[in-house]
This record gives sequence, C-alpha cells and structure tokens, in this order.
Amino acid sequence: MVLLYEKRNNIAYLTLNRPEARNSFDPELVCAMAEAWDDYKNDKDLRCAILTGSGDKSFCAGADLAKLIPLITGARQPETEFDQKVVQNPKLAENAFLKGYEIYKPIIAAINSHAIAGGMELIYGTDIRLAVPEAKFGLQEVKWAIFPAGGSTVHLPRQLPYAKAMEIMLTGELMDAEEALRYGFINRIVPRENLVEEAEKVATIISNNGPLAVSAIKQSVIHNQSLSISEGLQKEMEYALPVFMSKDAKEGPKAFKEKRKPKFIGE
Repeated sequence: MVLLYEKRNNIAYLTLNRPEARNSFDPELVCAMAEAWDDYKNDKDLRCAILTGSGDKSFCAGADLAKLIPLITGARQPETEFDQKVVQNPKLAENAFLKGYEIYKPIIAAINSHAIAGGMELIYGTDIRLAVPEAKFGLQEVKWAIFPAGGSTVHLPRQLPYAKAMEIMLTGELMDAEEALRYGFINRIVPRENLVEEAEKVATIISNNGPLAVSAIKQSVIHNQSLSISEGLQKEMEYALPVFMSKDAKEGPKAFKEKRKPKFIGE
C-alpha cells in the first residue's frame, strides 16, 4: 500500500509509504491521499491528523518525476486506473498536496527526513511541525528551470521572513532542521525514536479540546490572513459566536467548575 491510513482514538494517521521512491507522489498515492484527506475532513469522530513518511531517507520528495509529472504534462499516456483518475480530475493532485484544499481540523507533520520540492510544499498545509535532527527542507525546482507551483510563492513568504523565503526559492539550496526551527518553520526538533510518540502527545492534547473551538480557530486564521486588522477582527466574531452558543461551550466551564474532565460532543 502506497499510503497507510489508520484511525485511533480520534486521531487519523497518514503515512506516505513509498520509501523506495523517497515517498514521492505517483498517481496511486495522489488518489489515496486525496481520498484520505476527504475522509479525515468529513469524519466527525476524527479530531486531529498526523502525517509522516516511512523509512529514514525522505519525508517526501514531491511529485514522482517518472510517473506523475510526465502524466500531467502529457508526455506519458494513462496506463492504469489511477492514471485515468488523475488525468480526468486535475484537482486530485492539488487536494493530495493540500494546495487550496482547506481542512478545518489540525494536521501535525511528523517530518521523518528530508522534505524537498512538493514534499516541502505539502508541509505548508500542516499546522504543527515536528522534525528529526537530520531533516532538510528546500525547493530545488529552480535548479532544473522549473517553477515551484505547489503554492510556494504564495505560502512561503507568509511562513518565513521574506528574504529567507526568496533565498530558498531562488537558490534551490536546502535549509537544515536547526535553521528551520530558528525561523519558526517547524515547532521543534525531536529524536527519530520519539517522533511519532511526540506527535501523538500533541494530537491527544488537541483531541481533548473542544472540537468546535479548534475548528473555528483554524478557519478564522486561514480566512483572516488576507484581511486588514479591522476587517479580521470583525470577521473573527463570525467564527467565534457559533462556538460560544454551542453545547460544548456550556460543558467546558461547567466541567471546570465541577473539577472534572469535560465531555465534548462537537455540538
């Protein structure tokens, strides 16, 4: 299986499983990822997702240059059912890479090794990022006269200081984990043997919080980034008010007063 997709304790686990190809996306993985993200988005019992890769050579190397890119450019004709799906629905690849596909639930990236090209662009759609010490990040498309069209020119200058974002995109050179941490691109560096365990700890904390509040916070952040402060403050209340009116918002303070763990139902 090119993608391992599991559900445990309100947490979705997505593991890119093409270590022999540095976990790059071929048409089959594109279809599997797009389907998994849809399932996570729509399953009311799932409250957080953990995304990682198998092996220790790569988190994700982006699009498979032999199988996916030639198919998209028309240099290769469809041969399998997955090829046909990708050709018939170009949005599948964008959804798989979280390009413009909005999920108002948290996604934690457990970055087990290098995240290059589309692998780095995949991280833009995640919310909390843990990485092993040896992980490196970069967009090497420019070295081969290719445009990093997975959202880099839009997202990277928003997630890194402008000058650093431009250096990464224009030189194609890699950024190591320490530098990524220093610039705030990742939350922390974690030893490989503790990576998934640490991600699970964060996911469990989030899963125990009020799901409506968590979802509304992410939705507000995504939609208010392009607004002025005054517009954003006004828009923020549109996301906040339904949360304040929910059953969970009544349960939270009540549980605090009664010194017990709250029982949130997402209503």
